[in-house]
Amino acid sequence: MEKKDPYLYTAQVVLLRDGTELDCISTRFGCREYRIDPEQGFILNGERYPLRGVCRHQDRPDIGNALLPCHHEEDISLILEMGANTIRLAHYQQAQDMYEFCDEYGLVVWAEIPYISAHMREGRENTISQMRELIIQNYNHPSIVVWGLSNEITMMTPTDEDMLENHRLLNDLAHQMDPTRLTVMACVSMCPIDDPIVRIPDVVSYNLYFGWYGGRPEMTGSWLDDFHEQYPMTPIGVSEYGAEALNWHAARPHQGDYSEEYQAYYHEAHILQMFTRPYIWATHVWNMFDFAADGRSEGGENGMNHKGLVTFDRKYRKDAFYAYKAWLSDEPFVHICGRRYVDRVENPSLITVYSNQPEVELFANCVSLGKKTAEDHFFRFEAPNDGITVLTAVAGDCRDEILIRHVCEPNPAYIFNEEGAVLSWQEISETDGFYSLNDTLGDILKSDEGMALLESKVLSRIPERKGPLGDTKESDAMKKLQQSFTVVRLIRLSHAPFTKDELLEINARLNAIPKAG
Repeated sequence: MEKKDPYLYTAQVVLLRDGTELDCISTRFGCREYRIDPEQGFILNGERYPLRGVCRHQDRPDIGNALLPCHHEEDISLILEMGANTIRLAHYQQAQDMYEFCDEYGLVVWAEIPYISAHMREGRENTISQMRELIIQNYNHPSIVVWGLSNEITMMTPTDEDMLENHRLLNDLAHQMDPTRLTVMACVSMCPIDDPIVRIPDVVSYNLYFGWYGGRPEMTGSWLDDFHEQYPMTPIGVSEYGAEALNWHAARPHQGDYSEEYQAYYHEAHILQMFTRPYIWATHVWNMFDFAADGRSEGGENGMNHKGLVTFDRKYRKDAFYAYKAWLSDEPFVHICGRRYVDRVENPSLITVYSNQPEVELFANCVSLGKKTAEDHFFRFEAPNDGITVLTAVAGDCRDEILIRHVCEPNPAYIFNEEGAVLSWQEISETDGFYSLNDTLGDILKSDEGMALLESKVLSRIPERKGPLGDTKESDAMKKLQQSFTVVRLIRLSHAPFTKDELLEINARLNAIPKAG
């Protein structure tokens, strides 16, 4: 049972009395054998089969979750176009149509219950009921290989015996009802790898957002290596990772600017780290599609999470979509990044091309800029940006074309401006050996002088319950995550009411504080 040969059988049961048919029922099923190895990752029918895919929220504009079969099929077609072979159906039961399409196309599925972010003592019976129904309703779907116990359950509440017992009950129930499948859970990044809850399921994945909520994208690989070294017998995967992108653009993208260019850079870095480590059993991008999230206020469009590789309406594939297609799809293609980034100040302009072909040639107004090869499928060119330039990429029989236009000043329509304090990355002055707002909270807190400044001028003004940070009083893990944020990123996410002049004054004072050794 895999993408290249997703063959299904039909079992039919007929109830007879004296040769007369009283009832008849049929169900489809598939045959496959799999295991998850801590060194070799996912093994399907005796062969390594690295799971590379996405998480999926199903909602859409205007219709919410009231989807028709055609909507599920469209989602599947986009996921297959990208080349993915696995879907994490997060964080709830989805329509039978979706499971059936996954069966038909040979996609590998992680199915889970909505036990999320916070453990509730009074919710135990509900979690057990949810798990029982999930397995009863979906047992015959060969696409499903793991049952998910929970998602980021230690984010808002620390691990205690009641939480552990709840997970043990769910784990035992899943094995009793279905001894053929494994169990899994998605751990929040701040959950210590030696936390006893991590040892309960058969396999584990972590939600790692280095490079978006804090830290750098390059930290993901070393984090995974550290886990694998300390727990070599526990299969480890990545259940979520991603960065938000709207129709904002930047020649020098940076963390937190919500630009399509930063999202592409972020995913390039993660592809190179995760797809080259054979022990990682599965990777699931958060998310395949932008989705509604009532409590969020980021990127200039409230009530949405924009980490999707495809827009909410399914009409636009962001550049990062094609970075994955270059690695995962066998369908020949070439894609020039920056289609929506037309007006550009920089000359020359850096052009990135994604392709699964061995060689790409780029033309500027029909003049060749040369041919390039790229083992990582990410081809880089410098293109002249004088007047209007038509860029054409050619890779074998594949072609793609975009237009760029030279302007003297940055197009304000490409720059996300938040309400209240607005500081661009370039406006934050930095001095070698001294702090700035671009340093992480954790690094600045190493200095007594830096700590005193942050506590008096920044931390005292950040609301305790605001934005995606949640209630920071309830979780040491959340405080640990905050320490990996740059100060300017922390302020943006918390929506604290700072003026631009106030932030520049704080940055000037940080510039006078030497970094701790």
